[in-house]
Amino acid sequence: MTAPGQGRKGLRSGFTTGACAAAAAKAALLKLLSPQIGINRVSIPFPDGSRHEFDILSQGSNGSCAWASVIKDAGDDPDVTNGAQIRTSIRFLSPPGENRDGTGHYSMVFKAGPGVGTVTRKGLAVDKGEPAINPGPRRMIRAAVEEAFQEAAGPLERRAVEVTISIRNGRQLARNTLNPRLGIRGGLSILGTTGIVRPVSAKAWTDTIEVCMNVAQKAGLREIILSTGRSSERAVQELLGLPDEALVMMGDYLEYAMKAAGRRNFRQIHFAGMWAKIIKAALKIPQTHVRHGALNMEQAAGLLSELGLPENLKRQVLEANTARQVLEMLLSSGQEDIIQDVCKRARRYAENLSGLSVRVYLVSPDKSILVSV
Repeated sequence: MTAPGQGRKGLRSGFTTGACAAAAAKAALLKLLSPQIGINRVSIPFPDGSRHEFDILSQGSNGSCAWASVIKDAGDDPDVTNGAQIRTSIRFLSPPGENRDGTGHYSMVFKAGPGVGTVTRKGLAVDKGEPAINPGPRRMIRAAVEEAFQEAAGPLERRAVEVTISIRNGRQLARNTLNPRLGIRGGLSILGTTGIVRPVSAKAWTDTIEVCMNVAQKAGLREIILSTGRSSERAVQELLGLPDEALVMMGDYLEYAMKAAGRRNFRQIHFAGMWAKIIKAALKIPQTHVRHGALNMEQAAGLLSELGLPENLKRQVLEANTARQVLEMLLSSGQEDIIQDVCKRARRYAENLSGLSVRVYLVSPDKSILVSV
């Protein structure tokens, strides 16, 4: 398998599940067309015009059907599917030259095999009831299959096919993804617009935010919980009891998420976060990840002084190493009003970004809610 190169800061890029499924599809069809040959590697086209090679782990055929599998290499991205075995099976649905669809292409029917989920809610990239194989991977699979027909048999042999994708242990792996809350049941999704996984991709985060909000909107919800992490999300969810479709993990993408919610005109945003994220919101920092700068203690001290922090405590803030130390100092010195005012500043910033009503929940390190404003 040829690596697609390096992402930002020297991190190695990898391949999406969709690209792996497409490579396995080409190998499977080549095996179906020529059962006597062994296929160790295939090259497939990518949407950007590039080509990449994939090692084939296993292959086989039984006359009417053939299959092949690929091990996914996600590069240096912390992807739950990294190392997963992705298998594509192909069988013919028609004789050669028959069964074109309305676009002039030969029909291709997609099926979810073991470990691949099925869509059960509206708002996702494919319709309810369909296998969770996104449009990008479907296009890549079609292109790979077309190549296999051309390479092995020529255009006269092209015909309609059924493509079934499976992922070993996919049902178990899906428990560590957002699929259950998005209504994707039975396994993982086959994803990827470009075929390439960019390590710790900002686009992957923002795409996930958009998908979660689409699901909430299609479910008819007017309120959502925007959280910076699982602990804060869980604390506010237990308090409010909103359905799973209302949960949107925005991570560090505060500005993006608030504006995305504003475009959908939800009635109420519940903004859940811990102190480091809330004070950054109060400071109007649009992207709250530490890689965009740890909490600037001079900025924090300035804000807290503006809200009434005594000078002797300001010096303690300047000497603090972490946001958590600052919070502990405020609590131990009886500055609960200032903590609440920070949350109000964060609320004002979120409301300005979204144009919507926002309620802020400050969640403590022990997972309780300290402030709700």
